[in-house]
Amino acid sequence: MHLSRFPRIFLAHLPTPLERMDRLTAALGGPEIWIKRDDCTGLSTGGNKTRKLEFLMAEARAMGADLVITQGATQSNHARQTAAFAARLGMGCHILLEDRTGSNDPNYNSNGNVLLDHLHGAVTEKRPGGADMPAEMEAVADGLRADGRTVYIIPGGGSNATGALGYVNCAFELLGQANDRGLVIDHLVTATGSAGTQAGLIVGLKAIHAGIPLLGFGVRAPQAKQEENVFALAQRTAEKLGCPGVVLREDVVADCSYVGQGYGIPRADTIEAIRLFAELEGILLDPVYSGKAAAGLIDYCRTGRFRMGERVVFLHTGGSAALFGYDAALRAEV
Repeated sequence: MHLSRFPRIFLAHLPTPLERMDRLTAALGGPEIWIKRDDCTGLSTGGNKTRKLEFLMAEARAMGADLVITQGATQSNHARQTAAFAARLGMGCHILLEDRTGSNDPNYNSNGNVLLDHLHGAVTEKRPGGADMPAEMEAVADGLRADGRTVYIIPGGGSNATGALGYVNCAFELLGQANDRGLVIDHLVTATGSAGTQAGLIVGLKAIHAGIPLLGFGVRAPQAKQEENVFALAQRTAEKLGCPGVVLREDVVADCSYVGQGYGIPRADTIEAIRLFAELEGILLDPVYSGKAAAGLIDYCRTGRFRMGERVVFLHTGGSAALFGYDAALRAEV
């Protein structure tokens, strides 16, 4: 598939490493576990959104935008990476932060990703949980356009057909790395939230007939809703690429059993996963996305759903900056 047909700004540090996690593999005593380090994409501590923003920000620039608007939760990794990308391009960045957890912790509300948003020069506004965030962005954009700005709106998580192209490309990259080292991948797993990462990956994997099953560990929505969102975006992405129908409904699989009380609220197994990765592999996860996905991965290994001798790749979506907003939760588990 010829992704060069689409505008792109090459800022991500690619390819990201593909590494075997020897100590975690030994500790779990099951399958061979590998990690695809999309926490190493560059731009303000990295993360999965940088791949999406290469295409989104190129589209914004092609449209003549001088300011981008996006939205996310208070500790949004996407907001931080968007702010960094905008800073690199000399564009304005306006972020709406939705209070999805109701936390009054000063660190949660002003440290971590929020601190970095402001360091990159972004303007932030808060919105209550449950707000119609797309409508809120449109209202803010109308005001800024009235002031003479040329505005480009990026959906939450960068998750539309343009942003998902970044993970179509990641699927190609991963398969190339696996082929180069003779690695047969039995399972690919990652966190899934706004749907763009999982949708892009499944389109890429199916389009090149990779034969690698993809499992998304959900961080917010119930399973049926999450799978519906991913499949709908995968369909739009495939149509954009000129391969409609390449993804079937049964190709989209999400397990939302590890969400807990809600988005951005870590469970005990989330904290355990963060500690295991940190203590055994020197790798930092986050309490919102990668920590919950890793909790699912660990449980699948312990319960035999991933079997001895299989090779599992965990795609790390980044987010370690959020740890500094969750110090109270991490200390409570010591």
